[in-house]
Parts: sequence; C-alpha cells; structure tokens
Amino acid sequence: MNQQSITTLTITEDDVGQRLDRFIALQLPDLSRTYIQQLITDIHIRVNGRGAKSSYPVQAGDTLEIVLPLAKPTDIVPEDIPLDVVYEDEDVLVVNKAAGMVVHPAPGHTNGTLVNALLYRYPNLTTSGDLRPGIVHRIDKDTSGLLVVAKHDLARAFLVAQQQEHAMSKRYLALVEGHFREQSGAIDAPIARNPNNRLRMAVVSDGRYAITHYRVLEELGSYSLVRATLETGRTHQIRVHFAYKNRPVVGDVLYGPRRAKETFGLKRHFLHAYQLGFCLPSDREWHDWELPLPPELEAVLSTLRLRFGSLVIPDENAVSALDL
Repeated sequence: MNQQSITTLTITEDDVGQRLDRFIALQLPDLSRTYIQQLITDIHIRVNGRGAKSSYPVQAGDTLEIVLPLAKPTDIVPEDIPLDVVYEDEDVLVVNKAAGMVVHPAPGHTNGTLVNALLYRYPNLTTSGDLRPGIVHRIDKDTSGLLVVAKHDLARAFLVAQQQEHAMSKRYLALVEGHFREQSGAIDAPIARNPNNRLRMAVVSDGRYAITHYRVLEELGSYSLVRATLETGRTHQIRVHFAYKNRPVVGDVLYGPRRAKETFGLKRHFLHAYQLGFCLPSDREWHDWELPLPPELEAVLSTLRLRFGSLVIPDENAVSALDL
C-alpha cells in the first residue's frame, strides 16, 4: 500500500471461530498472511478497540479496525535482468520464468530474482507492504514456465481471488521415475513443513489441504511424462506429491532418491509450468497461454524416445501437451 488507509470489518455468524489472521487474509487477499500477522503484532489491527493475537477466534459482532500504514521502503535493488514477457497489458504481465531464477528475495537470495528484474523494468510496481511486489503465485527456483505478475494492487487482489477460488488454471509437465498404476487420478494428501527438516516440505497428517491431479501422457522405458494440474498451490506441491507416491521428478535433488536412475546431464529438475489460464482484470474474460518445453528438457525426451521408444497414452488433452 502506498498510503495509509483504515478498513473496518464486522464479524457475522458465518465467520465465527475463524482465526483473526486467516479471516483478514480472506477479506483482504492483496495482503500477505505474514504482513497481516505483523500488523496484528504492531497493533495496527484492533478487535473492539483493543489489540489481539493472530490466533484469536473472531466472534459475532466483533468490530475490526485495520490500519494500513505507509509501506516502508525496501532494500530490493532493481537489476537489468532479461525478462521473457509472453503477454502484457496495463494490469498484468505473463512471464516465462527461466529455471534457476528465484521469484522473490528471501534469505540467501537477495539479488538476481524475478522481482529484482521486474522493478528495473517497472519501477512503479506496487509492493503491498512486503518484498513480493506484483507476485500472485510462485514457481520453484529450478522450475521453468509461466507466471502472472500484477502491476498494481487492484489487479493483484483480482487475481488472488481467482486463485483462492481455484479458478486459475495451472498445468505442468513433469518427467518422473517409474510408472503409475492408474493412468490418471488425484493425489489428495496434506502438506506442511517436514518436522525433521525445515528446508523440506512433506505429507503430514495435520498439514494444509493439497490436491494434485495427474494424467500420464507417455511412458518411456522406466520413466513417465506426466501432466500435473494444481487444484491447490502449496510449496513444492507437485514434487512432494509425486515423491510421496514413489514417483519422484527426474533431477529433483531435494525430494528424489539419493541415487537417481539417471540425471541426463540436467542441472535442474524436469518440471515445467507449460499452461496458465485466468480471467484478465481488463475484460473479465478467460485467457490462457501455453509454452513449449525448454530445449534441455526436450532433449531428455528425445534421448528416451530413441533409447526405449514411446508408449503414448491416449487422451484427448494429451495431444496438445505433447505437441508443445
């Protein structure tokens, strides 16, 4: 936010019992959960005129006053890094993020991120009070492909609302080790931080709801080319879910086996966000974009097809994915 504003909300019976921070995040989707929690800590959010904890369960009739202070200048340095812009209008950008690029600054990654590149090209990109100006969703450092960026807070709120309603289409192509018993299905398994390693995510019984739909497109020897469609967007979701099913993504050093069958010379994992679709803020109409596999991933498929041949799994949607 670039100026102070005050928002007042009243709790209804339908919202009773929700955590304070979660309720506000649902009502103000352009604010990150971390930023909301900081506002609560700094008593910029009051319940019935008093400070409260993030975990406070809201009650019917509660009045919330939310003061959004001036956004503090950040230390993000704009950098002249090439951007592959697939689509652009006055509200949004659709970019093709290269493998190896981190989306936004974080401990250990303060430079060379997509956000650094965005701020160089778009210096007026709004920040929403955190270090992720314009960022609506993320893809992992070593995942390539399509990402939407909002140019201003209203566009970001519009896009985040679609994401929360599972109305945004995100499809990936992944090469995994092994074959699935069923050629299509859904992996429904909650995800949270691995209690034994905070750098990793894991399927945990009390984790956040997470569903990945998959469809096998092609079997190549002991590998499978799979289309994954996200219903939810948890950190590392596809990689965690496929590893949970003992079908790790090829080249995944974090969730794959210590000794992978073969790495094919890849310096990244074989995961590519090839399709993205959503309603644009400008016309409220549905639009989607598709990308081919990067050359290094296409080369792996060519190697496998020459070595083992290819068993294409019939599916009306598989043709467009394989023709990318």
